[in-house]
Amino acid sequence: MHTSISRRRFVQGTAAAAFCAPLFVSREALAANDEIRVGVVGLGVRGLGTHIPCMKKLDGVKIVAVCDPDGPRAAAAVKHCEDKYGDKVDAYADVRRLLDRKDIDVVCNATQQYWHALSTIWACQAGKHVYVEKPLSHYIWEGRQMVNAAKKYNRVVQCGTQQRSIAGTREAVAWLQAGNLGKIKLVTAYANKPRLSVGKRTEPLPIPPEIDYDLWCGPAKKLPIYRDKLQYDCSFDWNTGDGESLNQGVHEVDMARWLLGITEMPRRVMSIGGRFVFNDAADCPNTQIVYYDYPSVPILYEVHNLRAAKGSKEVPSFRTFRNRPTAVAVDCEGGTAIVSYGGLMYDTEGKLIKKFTGGDQLEHFANFVDAVRDGRPDRLNSDVLEGHISTGICHAGNISYRLGRMATKDEIREVTREIPAWDETFDRLLVHLKAHDIDVDSPAIALGPWLEPVPGEERFKDNDEANRLVKGFYREEYMVPEVSAS
Repeated sequence: MHTSISRRRFVQGTAAAAFCAPLFVSREALAANDEIRVGVVGLGVRGLGTHIPCMKKLDGVKIVAVCDPDGPRAAAAVKHCEDKYGDKVDAYADVRRLLDRKDIDVVCNATQQYWHALSTIWACQAGKHVYVEKPLSHYIWEGRQMVNAAKKYNRVVQCGTQQRSIAGTREAVAWLQAGNLGKIKLVTAYANKPRLSVGKRTEPLPIPPEIDYDLWCGPAKKLPIYRDKLQYDCSFDWNTGDGESLNQGVHEVDMARWLLGITEMPRRVMSIGGRFVFNDAADCPNTQIVYYDYPSVPILYEVHNLRAAKGSKEVPSFRTFRNRPTAVAVDCEGGTAIVSYGGLMYDTEGKLIKKFTGGDQLEHFANFVDAVRDGRPDRLNSDVLEGHISTGICHAGNISYRLGRMATKDEIREVTREIPAWDETFDRLLVHLKAHDIDVDSPAIALGPWLEPVPGEERFKDNDEANRLVKGFYREEYMVPEVSAS
């Protein structure tokens, strides 16, 4: 299929592909001056709006195929590539058919997160290098299989935590690591992006015939949808998503551990929160705190997805965060830093003393392509292992939340009274909830248990309930395989 897609041909191709086993064959090793041929999988905001234009800006890179089980999205991507760039690209509904192509070197994986692991592993098996969006995985166990697949098949796999390549952020992190604001005492990662209700239907959402719903569900359970929209809002349904703490939080938690030099899971993790205000079809929290217990410097993560107050259209803003909606706040002996797409450095009096700017996410794609050309995964700024660690940390917080019991604010204070900086963080959450008329004196907030990750393993110490949530239950045709590293 080229410039235009016949719906009949698209759907027929989908149905036929569903019964075919993958027969993956890769191209020969790339020479330094070879054209890199790319297939983009997942054609939503990131795939169409970021992956395609960024790859098109890089020398010696050509997009030759796109893939999405949503027929109109695939057709729009084909038209976009021809109208904007004059390129004729092929469209596929099933990623396995794209991976059958011997002439494709790289897969840009912008699927929903529940598809990330399986499509990345398939791509590695097919001899393709992969740029995969964050969060790396939908379950902690999946991330380890992705790490093993990259190693086993000797593939370059970059995780889309692009701040690690952005010049301004790199300079800000290096400046803090050099001790210019003194010793780091606390790091708070946060996301204050408003998220609206996903709606709650009385009847299942009709799936258009142009969308292959079986392929769309892939490894996830094939269930009726009761929210108003199929796409994107699936990020807030545990079956297909992981909530804001992975949808956005992987970026901030990744920056936090990067600047602290952390390469492992925390000693303990605990989360509180809830889905407040909305009685809708989503089940992931829209308000959350996670505490990551590290021996040197603790990390806190906050989610405030509601508006500033009931009836308000304003974004939640807190002086602590200099009114930035998403970033990492770094409390140091000599001041405070706000790090996100650069950095703002303040002294102890609140005076801005240094500012870092410059760069954009194109640098992350360029870093990936350079590593592919060189055949050097070690040159990646955020390889699959880095992505696995940051994503796994966030998964651990969600697992604590999911195992939580409803508690009063006093019960939560009792459990958390020895946590550094907890009171200020918790007070911020209480003020935010009170602004939405939430009775915080009642048992309104889920209090998760303390979990202890086992070092070097994707499981928790002495907690069978938590360990049941480290791996998914996959449909037969879309089983995420266990991959040995050798």
